Amino acid sequence: MRLIFFMITYLLLITNGIGQVAEDSDLYKQLRVADSLVFDEGFNHCNLEVLKEIMHPDLQFMHDQNGMQDRDAFFQGFEESICSNPDIKPIRKLVKGSLQVYPLKNEGKLYGAIQTGIHEFFIAVPGKELRFTVNGKFTHIWILEQGNWKLFRAISYDHQQPERYPEPFEDHFPFPLFNDDGNIESLIKALKIPSISIGYIHDGKLQQIRAFGEQKPGLPITYNSLYKVASLTKPITALTVLKLVDKGIWDLDEPLSLYYVDPELKDAPYLPKLTTRNVLSQQSGLPNWRYLRADKKLVFEFKPGTKFQYSGEGFEYLRKALEHKFSKTLDEIARQELFEPLGMHDTHYFWSDQVDENRYAVESDPEGNPLAYDKYKTVNAAANLLTTVEDYGKFLVYILDGAGLSPELYRLFSSPLSIVKEGINWGLGMQVFPNLPGNEYALVHTGGDTGTKCIAMVLPESKRGLVLFINSENGLKIWKKIIEEYFDELGAEIVRRNLEG
Repeated sequence: MRLIFFMITYLLLITNGIGQVAEDSDLYKQLRVADSLVFDEGFNHCNLEVLKEIMHPDLQFMHDQNGMQDRDAFFQGFEESICSNPDIKPIRKLVKGSLQVYPLKNEGKLYGAIQTGIHEFFIAVPGKELRFTVNGKFTHIWILEQGNWKLFRAISYDHQQPERYPEPFEDHFPFPLFNDDGNIESLIKALKIPSISIGYIHDGKLQQIRAFGEQKPGLPITYNSLYKVASLTKPITALTVLKLVDKGIWDLDEPLSLYYVDPELKDAPYLPKLTTRNVLSQQSGLPNWRYLRADKKLVFEFKPGTKFQYSGEGFEYLRKALEHKFSKTLDEIARQELFEPLGMHDTHYFWSDQVDENRYAVESDPEGNPLAYDKYKTVNAAANLLTTVEDYGKFLVYILDGAGLSPELYRLFSSPLSIVKEGINWGLGMQVFPNLPGNEYALVHTGGDTGTKCIAMVLPESKRGLVLFINSENGLKIWKKIIEEYFDELGAEIVRRNLEG
């Protein structure tokens, strides 16, 4: 199976520099129709004649749970399982915005195409609502033969299968406001929000990714669009550092001045008190950013470790200390400790050749107009991370699974260490909301710059979570409603504390 994925990657690399085609192109439309014939006609309606017509004689179908099949075995299994019981019928739906098409050419002549996407599967029972069962990704290789598209290779993988939801199913998933894509599209249009991307975690798994709107005028958002997520950078930095602490090669309470001294703090008496613990718990004593001070200077505004004060400067000081000790950039360390192990291949601390600008969700002003954006070329431990909902969702699932930390260190990470106000505290990298309804607590972090508003949260006791990316200055007008819809009373309490904080 790994060889097949290498083959797919290779094919993507040799398409003569031709990337994903636009949705209004003839090729995209042709492959969208082909997908519809396979699934809408074949899978959903058991139109076997149409299905056989579009399948290549040398078809190979590979499934991450059901193995490999040739064309004959595929049709035998299809008839016996998919089309055998008219009263209980599997239904497939393509996730809106997920379909991508890449041309395959030889000496400039089109001979095939690669098609990728995400689909969701449901069970249809007469007289009942569709019941969601599983989602997964697919990669198809199509061959063009005598003007007709034939499905040559089909790979179905990364299936996420939730445990059965409590009955009645429709009370839990989908959700009241968000079970109709039209409601969301209308709402963001009314609020002049170009796009919103939502990742929902249930039973400790990323169960749903939904994307609505446009990356920029005329370019639809997709499930893997890239957003700048501002301060949602900080939990990534925090977990990266805690991985080093867990390995015994970094110390929570060692003075950072052992490895780096900012010239503006070299004579500061509080300098020996600046530690990783104080930075991650937002008790560094440093301002948020020195440029926000009237004198533009970096100073200790109080003794570190004595009270809460949100500080990007503290995270940047920690980064410089790390990089001086390990002779690596924070991006390199995070890639080793988090990004590669978790498969977060679309997460970057800064713009580089690895960032696909064609997938970037451009920030927008209150009127919905796109803003000019900077391509930051250096690491910032506190801001400017570029990522996707899927990648950040993987990170949140990792947190719910204990983040690969020792129990004691994970307890510190998720426990109140500094007090923001009653009901909101700070652990080692995220806000901690204790004593929520249902004996729950939440780990929360927000991210906001001009034209982008984001929030990520997990509920460790019930193994749920949510990540919202919004490329709009108006994002705060919608995230409150979304959280309340997904988490009911518990969500309303989180919103209340955030707004009052």
